[in-house]
Amino acid sequence: MKVCFYFQVHQPMRLAPFSIFAPEGGEQASLFERYFDHSLNKQILQKVANKCYLPTNSLLLDALEKNPDLHLAFSITGVFLEQARMYMPEVVDSFAALAKTGRVEFLSETYYHSLSSLFTEQTEFEEQVNLHKAAIAPFCAKPTVFRNTESMFSNDIAHWAERLGYVGIMTEGLDQMLGWRSPTYTYKVRGSDKIRALLRHYKLSDDIGYRFSQKSWNEWPLTAEKYANWLAATPGDCVNLFMDYETFGEHHWEDTGIFSFLKQLFPEISKHRHLEYATPSQVAQQVGPRGEVDAPSVISWADNERDTSAWLGNDMQRAAFGELTSLEKPLKELGDADLLRTWRHLQNSDHLYYCCTKSLSDQDVHNYFSPYESPFDSFINYMNVIQDLKAQVKRREKR
Repeated sequence: MKVCFYFQVHQPMRLAPFSIFAPEGGEQASLFERYFDHSLNKQILQKVANKCYLPTNSLLLDALEKNPDLHLAFSITGVFLEQARMYMPEVVDSFAALAKTGRVEFLSETYYHSLSSLFTEQTEFEEQVNLHKAAIAPFCAKPTVFRNTESMFSNDIAHWAERLGYVGIMTEGLDQMLGWRSPTYTYKVRGSDKIRALLRHYKLSDDIGYRFSQKSWNEWPLTAEKYANWLAATPGDCVNLFMDYETFGEHHWEDTGIFSFLKQLFPEISKHRHLEYATPSQVAQQVGPRGEVDAPSVISWADNERDTSAWLGNDMQRAAFGELTSLEKPLKELGDADLLRTWRHLQNSDHLYYCCTKSLSDQDVHNYFSPYESPFDSFINYMNVIQDLKAQVKRREKR
């Protein structure tokens, strides 16, 4: 059975507190500089780099040298790379070192970690995917597997990816989509011929990503040997372990033992001869499909619903999304690079994620990531920025 480890690397460009009564920044002022909290973004990027990115990349580089059969995969957003280059270039260098091993695959996605796949037209979506390809070109000449923002997936999105030449698309191993079937196989997608759906094994992924440091969990403490035995006992052709990269050192701090666990995990897996490491493209190309999945509406890996409600579930989110998308045509007609870049950063899914108003554990996760006191504060600030951008567009249209 093939074991596929994939890590998502992303940091949003967070907004500065913004009032609709904010004074004009002057003719030469960049809206990008005006709207975003660059001091906070730098502080968070550097903190997480020191806790997660640099030590984990170093650990994985060592693991790749010591385990010649090990293969790994990353999806790194353009927004993350932008900030890393600005605030901590050594982080980019550390990912480049992983790429040079030849056994680390980098996946394709939207540059701005956006909801552009949900736009009425696909033009913006395709433009962002092309921007992302250019951004990761130093690591990967031609990505062959697509991973949409927050693993958003549907029959239409898969068909689009197939038309663009991708051999695989990654998403959630959703029970409602699979029924009695298992995520430990690859599947065809209804309406597509060649592309393979690679499905996240959410239980085994979340055992590391969410439950590792929960002392109330009946399997705590999780050891590398125990986890490798779980993988070995899992039936199927492939097991896809997808998780946020911040799992290591940020969501689970060093003192939980997460780094020791990761370091010991690869040798433990290698003890089981029927387990072999594979990248997503290797899984897509080498593992034949065991049936077909059908996703007529968009699914994701977020919240209990595993749909788009984390970003578009309430009236505030839908209103903001409507205002945001309405700017596409006038902005592109203007051809102003600063305005276009700023608008695209506002598409970052995190801004709408912060506006979520759910309950219980789902909302706890939203609140954990949000820099705001409440979803309503987030919505007001976000809409203030959008309305100011809208005014800037109208002002420049009149020139």
